[in-house]
Amino acid sequence: TLKNRILLEHAYLPGELEARVAAFVEHYNHARAHESLGNLTPADVYFGRGEAILQERARIKRQTLKDRRLRHHAQAA
Repeated sequence: TLKNRILLEHAYLPGELEARVAAFVEHYNHARAHESLGNLTPADVYFGRGEAILQERARIKRQTLKDRRLRHHAQAA
């Protein structure tokens, strides 16, 4: 992905290329979720935040399903 980005976008100054590579690495490690990591970022996994994030997602999912069930039963009644 980085190679494609470098080949497709032209940098005319060495500092510009360094800045683009740094921005890509920052995005890749801190913003982009990776499916192989359970849709967490590498930074989340590295710094040990992954388990807490997954637990919070599971709690939100349980609450959402509970709310949907209650709404469905209210509409059916």
